[in-house]
Amino acid sequence: MTFSRNRALVLAITQGNMDITQASQQFHLSTRHIRRLLTRYHEHGIESLKEKSRAPHTNPNTTPTTTINEILKIRKQLATQGMDCGAHTIHAHLNMENKPSPTTIWRILKKAGLITPEPQKRPKNSYTRFQAELPNGTWQSDFTHWPLADKTDTEIISWLDDHSRYLLHISAHPRVTGTTVTTTFTQTALRYGLPASTLTDNGMVYTTRLAAGNKNKSYQPNAFEQLLADYSIIQKNGRPGHPTTQGKIERFHQTLKKWLRAQPQATTVDELNTLVKEFQDLYNTHRPHRSLANKTPHEAYHARPKDGPTMSYQDQDWRVRIDKIDTSGTITLRYAGKLRHLGIGRAYQGQAVIALTHGPNALIINRASGEIIAEFTIDPTRDYQKKNTKKTDT
Repeated sequence: MTFSRNRALVLAITQGNMDITQASQQFHLSTRHIRRLLTRYHEHGIESLKEKSRAPHTNPNTTPTTTINEILKIRKQLATQGMDCGAHTIHAHLNMENKPSPTTIWRILKKAGLITPEPQKRPKNSYTRFQAELPNGTWQSDFTHWPLADKTDTEIISWLDDHSRYLLHISAHPRVTGTTVTTTFTQTALRYGLPASTLTDNGMVYTTRLAAGNKNKSYQPNAFEQLLADYSIIQKNGRPGHPTTQGKIERFHQTLKKWLRAQPQATTVDELNTLVKEFQDLYNTHRPHRSLANKTPHEAYHARPKDGPTMSYQDQDWRVRIDKIDTSGTITLRYAGKLRHLGIGRAYQGQAVIALTHGPNALIINRASGEIIAEFTIDPTRDYQKKNTKKTDT
C-alpha cells in the first residue's frame, strides 16, 4: 500500500503536472517527506520507494554464539556471587571488542528466560536527582537489620560517600546506638578526612530534633549532632516519610542484602563483620557503577580533590557552663562527641569556675574573682587536655 502510494505520488510529479504543494494536499503527506521520496527516486530508482525495514540493526539472532555464551556465563557468575547481573553490569564486564549494546544483551537475557518481569516503576526523570560535587561533600549513613544463622537480629551501619558511592565504612553490631554512630563516624573521618556535610534519616541515633518534647522548641542535641557542630559539619536530615532523600544508601542496602543472601549465613557478629568487609572490597573495587560512567566507587572517590567543612567558629555561639574543679585539678566537658578532661592544676581544686567554650577554644574563669585561670585549644584526638599557657599559681 505504501509503495503504491509513493509510486503514484512520484509519477504524478515527475511525469504529470502536479507540484509538491498539490501532492502534499492530495496524498496527505508533508512537503518535507515528499522531497525525501523524490531524492530517493532520483538517486536509486523506483524500487527505493519501498518502505524500509524498521527492525533493529543488531538483535540476538545475529549475535555470534560465542558472545551469547559469554554473556550467559557472566550472568551466571554475577548471580552466584549475589552481585548485580543486569544488562548494563554484564556490558561493563564483557572484555571484547565490538561488544553488543546493553539493549542487545537485555534481549539475549530475555530470550534465555532470565528476565524477571517487574511492576511498572515510577520514571527516573520524575525524581530530583542530587549528587555531591566532590568526594567528602556529603556522607550518607543508615543502618539495616540482618539475621544470624540462629535468627538473632543484628544491625549493620554504613557510611557512603554521596559523590562516588564509595563505601567508607561498614560494620555489624548487636544494636546500633548513638555511641556506635559517633565512633564509626570518627574512625571513618580519621581515615578519610572530615566531610562537608552528612545526610541521614531522623532516627534518634542521628538526631533528637523530632523527639517528643523537642518539636518547634530549642532542643538538646545528641552526641552526634554536637560532634558535627564542633567540626562545623552541616547536618542534613531527610523529610519524614520521604525515604528517596537517602535513595543511594537505600539502594545500597538492597545490593548488600542480595550479596549476603548468596553467602553462607554467619553464625556470629564477628563472622558477619568478616563477610561485610569482603563485600566492601568487592563493592568498592570490582563493581563498576552505571551512574559513574562505569567507574568503580574507588576510582571515582580518588579521581578528584576532597571537599571538607568550612571551619568558621565566628558563626558559633559561646557555650557557658558552671563547674567545680575536682581533686585532680581538672574539669570535664564534652567536645566532638566525647568527654574531655581539662587539666587546670591541683592548686585550683575545689574552686567554682565558669567554662566558656567556642568551637575548640575554652576559657576557664574563676567564678569569684573573674580571673582567667586557664585557656585551652582542644585536641580532638586526646582525652586529657593541657593548658595553652601556664598561669602562675597563687
